[in-house]
Amino acid sequence: MEYTKIISVTGLGGLYELITSKADGAVVKSLEDNSTRFVSGRQHNFSHLESIEVFTVKENSNLSELFTAMKNSEEKIPDANADGKELKIYFEKVYPDLDLDRVYASDMKKMVKWYEILRANNIDFSNKTPDGSESLADEKAKANKSPKKELAPLKEGKPLNPTTRKIESRGVK
Repeated sequence: MEYTKIISVTGLGGLYELITSKADGAVVKSLEDNSTRFVSGRQHNFSHLESIEVFTVKENSNLSELFTAMKNSEEKIPDANADGKELKIYFEKVYPDLDLDRVYASDMKKMVKWYEILRANNIDFSNKTPDGSESLADEKAKANKSPKKELAPLKEGKPLNPTTRKIESRGVK
């Protein structure tokens, strides 16, 4: 099972493997009980774990970096139902760059629970895909750090890119 196929589904606890996606939803497999089900895209949102970032005091970090720090730490992992103070102390030791003012106790509980699920399923959450290339999240991060391209100016009142065309077609200038 690949880390790139692991998703979180709003309204449903736990983590899921994305089996296939459809126009109106997705077929997912639970990592906890191995049940397979269809989840409607109209009622739920899907988030790939590789695209989730956590707030830090520096630049935001990918969730896999936090999981790696948890794996490499010798600190005892608290129970997912531990109180906020205990979780805060744990994350201060394991990942000191975590911005504890913006990361809530409920988020920390979810991260501990997700880590336990990934570990129980022997999922490698490193930033590399199985073929050795960088993950989608790493590619996006590099793309965001590249210099911004400026939009070409309008010529003869006609838009040169689809974004401008969309905005002008709504009557917004």
